[in-house]
Amino acid sequence: MKHYVIGLDFGTNSCRSLIVDTSDGRELASHVFPYPSGKDGVIIDASDPNLARQNPADYIRGIEVTITESLKKASQADPNFNPTNVIGIGVDTTGSSPMPVTDEGQPLCFESRFRENQAAYVWLWKDHTSYHEAREITSLASRMRPQYLATIGGVYSSEWWWSKILHCKNVAPDVFNAAYSWAEICDWIPAHLVGELRPDKMKRSICAAGHKAMFNPDWNGLPDEEFLGKLSPGLESLRKRLYEKAFTADHQVGFLSKDWSAKLGLSSEVAVAVGAFDAHMGAVGASVAPGTLVKIMGTSTCDIMVAPSHENMKDIPGVCGIVNGSVMDGYYGIEAGQSAVGDIFLWFVNNLVPEKYGKTQDEKFAALNEAASRLSPGESGLLALDWNNGNRTILVDVRLTGLLLGQTLHTQPHEIYRALIEATAFGALEIIDRIEEYGVPIKEVVNCGGLASKSPVLMQIYADITGRPMKISRSDQTPALGAAIFSAVAAGKAAGGYDNVADAEKNMTGTGKIYQPDPASHDVYEKIYALYRQMHDAFGTNEWSGSMYNVMKDLLNIRDEVRSVHVA
Repeated sequence: MKHYVIGLDFGTNSCRSLIVDTSDGRELASHVFPYPSGKDGVIIDASDPNLARQNPADYIRGIEVTITESLKKASQADPNFNPTNVIGIGVDTTGSSPMPVTDEGQPLCFESRFRENQAAYVWLWKDHTSYHEAREITSLASRMRPQYLATIGGVYSSEWWWSKILHCKNVAPDVFNAAYSWAEICDWIPAHLVGELRPDKMKRSICAAGHKAMFNPDWNGLPDEEFLGKLSPGLESLRKRLYEKAFTADHQVGFLSKDWSAKLGLSSEVAVAVGAFDAHMGAVGASVAPGTLVKIMGTSTCDIMVAPSHENMKDIPGVCGIVNGSVMDGYYGIEAGQSAVGDIFLWFVNNLVPEKYGKTQDEKFAALNEAASRLSPGESGLLALDWNNGNRTILVDVRLTGLLLGQTLHTQPHEIYRALIEATAFGALEIIDRIEEYGVPIKEVVNCGGLASKSPVLMQIYADITGRPMKISRSDQTPALGAAIFSAVAAGKAAGGYDNVADAEKNMTGTGKIYQPDPASHDVYEKIYALYRQMHDAFGTNEWSGSMYNVMKDLLNIRDEVRSVHVA
């Protein structure tokens, strides 16, 4: 008998379901639901570009639409498919995306008095309104509890749990005071599926808790009340209404509630797994293993690695955390990433590319990719910094902005486009260098997501800049596949699933195309990367003090040398 699992992937603009065969990872069907609220699913505020919220009602509707539609598609694709053979549902989400809830676990924004209050909604991962609070947390922790920072790269981020809650307390005290508790959406959605939303009963993810909320068993879980009270009087009272335990994603939250079972047409014996963040589950869907760096490439980029938990791990400054069990049980999960990658390309195409490259977004991207692919490394004389949405790793500074250097009166849009791609690749190499500097070898890079599968020019540039082969995951939907894999383990072998993640990963994942680095291109990029690092340190660190007089001249020298060879 065939058995199937469903992965639910809640992204920035939409959610999707993916139905997977547990025996071999065959993907039967998928369906995407764009969030109806806000702009492209994100609630924004024209007066504050740092604000990004979401409506949890979109998640509930998304579950119903994506699963019911993918079940229909699966039946059409395979006449032998039977929904009664679905044994598990796994959930991945963005994060840190916390939400204020009542004592029954209901979103505060569902109450009539808070329906117009943006602070009562989900604080999406890309909400940076709390950058002041993030600095306060970093400053206090460095003086009072330095161990809190050591395992999360040394700097607390405005993208994370406590900074957002503290900002809510500061700017929307009515919401803060009305909230009984807070929940990451990766915890709230599985709880909703099993019908147990009470905050004290909700199974919390070690992925979210460890990487974003400074949770660690070494100091009895979350930051202590003394620290929280010192940070902001009254904040300490929230701690007892949060959680004491956190779980790896292979644990079972429970079984699908009768309400959801009836609504979806699935058995009430479907196991629901503990949730986690999209990148961490995506790493499992992309065959993560020690020595493998997985890059989940989308609007932003998350980089994930694992290392055996029995080995000594050094703290790595600037990464988003080293957390035992955040990716797989028995392994440290190492997280890094870039705050904007695909978003930078979208910004450029939607705002600055003329119609001679095409009238639609797709036409412009196609023309830019084709034109950019004809350029040689260094030929444009351009160098960019990839900080249009701040820097996540290794500087952890949302107050950094993008930069383009070297443009002349002859610079063309496709040259700028290639420079932006190169900037994100240089940023990726900066992360690789930092992780290896602290003793974690990177033997291979596996890439997944729409950018990786759809843009050969981008992947070739990444291979040439890093000097490493760029492997592409077999699946285009690795976060959803990873979520499905965890649900197969939560369901258990007796039900048609697996005893452990390693066995499930071995049978249900794989890699596809590989882009090999070109040695000559890599040699040129090494010279440009040195200039990128000079600009990186000059604009991104307090410690740098030196001259940038050489940068423009060196870019011109590289450009002229490349062009002379190209013309010859």
